[in-house]
Amino acid sequence: MSEQFEEPQGQLAIRTVAMPADTNANGDIFGGWLVSLMDMGGGIEGRRRAKCRVVTVAIDAMTFIKPVYVGDTICCYTQLLKVGRTSMRFDISVWTLTYPEDKYKKVAEGIFTFVAIDDQGKPQPVDR
Repeated sequence: MSEQFEEPQGQLAIRTVAMPADTNANGDIFGGWLVSLMDMGGGIEGRRRAKCRVVTVAIDAMTFIKPVYVGDTICCYTQLLKVGRTSMRFDISVWTLTYPEDKYKKVAEGIFTFVAIDDQGKPQPVDR
């Protein structure tokens, strides 16, 4: 029986390679580095949706599922869950991609909330 592989859902926001500088004291990729990528990916998609600057206001859930290793190809996917008046809530997942099989493995997932802001840093409607 072959192993079942899940596929990422949503918008690919970031793809990069995990490097030695991104490791923790155990030699695995530091979880904070992954959270930073997730925040950047959500910010990119939030800015694209709101057509303005956005800021992170909450990480409502965060789960590290599997370790990430140096050399892994890291793919950050975003799914817009909800749009409020000034906020957007995203499900952001991180996947590793193995070559040459092109198999994805989910390694982290979180729920992030972003708020659209104007040039003075004040909240503004997402849909203007």
